[in-house]
Amino acid sequence: MTAEHLHGEALAAGIPVSLATVYNTLHQFTEVGLLREAVVEPGRSYFDTNTADHHHFFCETTGELQDIPAHHLSVSGLPTPPSGTEISRVDIIIRVRPDAG
Repeated sequence: MTAEHLHGEALAAGIPVSLATVYNTLHQFTEVGLLREAVVEPGRSYFDTNTADHHHFFCETTGELQDIPAHHLSVSGLPTPPSGTEISRVDIIIRVRPDAG
C-alpha cells in the first residue's frame, strides 16, 4: 500500500486525516518492525505488511508491487561495508512491464 492510497481510503470512509499524519504513522510502524518500506523511485514508497525476508517485482505501467520469496533469488559479490558498519538487509526491486509483442 502507498500512503496516498491509504489516505484516500480514510477520506472516503469519512475519516479526516492529513497525508502527513498517514506518512508519519506508516514510518513509525516501519521503525518498530510492523511494516517494511520499499522505495521504488524517489518520492514513491510502498509500505509492506510482509516483514519477512523477500524482494519485489515492480510493474512500471500499473504500479503493482509483487513479492518475490527470498529463496527465489541469490545475491553474491556484495562489497565490504564501510568500517564500523554491517549489512543489515539487501532489498532488490526488479522492474517489469508488459511485453511489447
